[in-house]
Amino acid sequence: MTEPAPALRRTLSLKGVVAFGLAYMAPLIVLGTFGVVAAETHGAVPTAYLLALVAMIFTAHSYGKMAARHPVAGSAYTYVRRAVDSRAGFLVGWATLLDYFFLPMVIWLIGAAYLKAEFPGVPSWVWILAFIAVTTTLNICGIRTAERANDLLMAFQVLVIGFFAVLSLLHVFHQGGTGALFSTTPFVNDATTLSSVSAGAAVAAYSFLGFDAVTTLTEEAVDPQRTIPRAILLTALIGGGIFVALAYTTQLVHPGAAFDDPDSAAFEIARTIAGDLFASVFLAGLVVAQFASGIAAQASASRLLYAMGRDGVLPRRLFGYLHPRLRTPALNIALTGLIGLIALRLSVTTSTSFINFGAFTAFTLVNISVIATYLRERHAGTRLDPVTYLVFPAVGAAVDLWLLSRLDGKALTLGLVWLALGVCYLAYLTRLFRVPPPELDFTEEPATAERPAA
Repeated sequence: MTEPAPALRRTLSLKGVVAFGLAYMAPLIVLGTFGVVAAETHGAVPTAYLLALVAMIFTAHSYGKMAARHPVAGSAYTYVRRAVDSRAGFLVGWATLLDYFFLPMVIWLIGAAYLKAEFPGVPSWVWILAFIAVTTTLNICGIRTAERANDLLMAFQVLVIGFFAVLSLLHVFHQGGTGALFSTTPFVNDATTLSSVSAGAAVAAYSFLGFDAVTTLTEEAVDPQRTIPRAILLTALIGGGIFVALAYTTQLVHPGAAFDDPDSAAFEIARTIAGDLFASVFLAGLVVAQFASGIAAQASASRLLYAMGRDGVLPRRLFGYLHPRLRTPALNIALTGLIGLIALRLSVTTSTSFINFGAFTAFTLVNISVIATYLRERHAGTRLDPVTYLVFPAVGAAVDLWLLSRLDGKALTLGLVWLALGVCYLAYLTRLFRVPPPELDFTEEPATAERPAA
């Protein structure tokens, strides 16, 4: 008898999926960009994150709707293919590759930059290679191995966040008493304007990239039609809550936006509240956050490639391969590691410009997919809730398009060039658009169900 093809294992509980999403978001990184957002908002960082959270909740809601209807790997690529059009789905998947491919690279670049600042005698390429080697090995060994590593790294990250917040509050208390702990100044001050807060929210919104990534774990989650939608909203809400709270306590310590160097403002604040020793601990926390986020980002990228390879849109022999024993898309994981080597020749700014275009393009189209689902079901005679299937996604799409328009010219140019290459490849696949792209048999492959770890 022919042995069944290997399939992804169902092992992740709601807790595991949310932890993976939070690791992808790396909540501690809000401190790494604190100075930049403070400069944009003139000292109203928590307001910017609160506005970004409200905006992202609409898109998170749309991801949850689509994940419940289509519980398979592939994220925005899968949702747009099913709800709108297979060609549109392909182009969304192509654009999303910018996000998924380059996010691990940016994560490794930032982590290397932190370590380079602390250990100037060690070249950056050493740290980049170390990040790539360790995260690639953990992901190839399996999602459970990566999940356990993420649990440990997230625990340390949470401790650093907790210490930073508590030390900030103690510093403010000693400086101004109990009354100083409760202030509206971090949210609104004399320099605050709607324009500046909106500009800061556009930057702060990038910190939320990751709540959508949990959808790529759909075929490894237990009861995915319940687990994934809940995990998406919980990841966005918990991550956003951490961003707002941490930005508030930090802005209390340092009102305004005047820093010696906005790019390293958090180090300046860490020394203010607890001296050089805690600044070193804080640096360790930032590096751990980058490492945990790198594991999650690489895992998500490999599973998007697996979905597209299994579909036949990308060469199936390479991208649709699962390791027969480990049940992981090992070749895709290795490929993302190899692409990460490009980080040796790129800056964080250049890499980030790719990510933003792909992310907000995908966000917009997922919202449109929910609207398309509403219209299709209505035409078929099924009445869906117009608020959750029409109003919410319309607001989400408008916000995402606005954020997309806020990208600088370089990001838009690079993104449009990448999209043009995708159109050319799609024309090749479809014989100049005369036939549809290869279609996936959406009957889910058999998956080995396992009870989540306690």
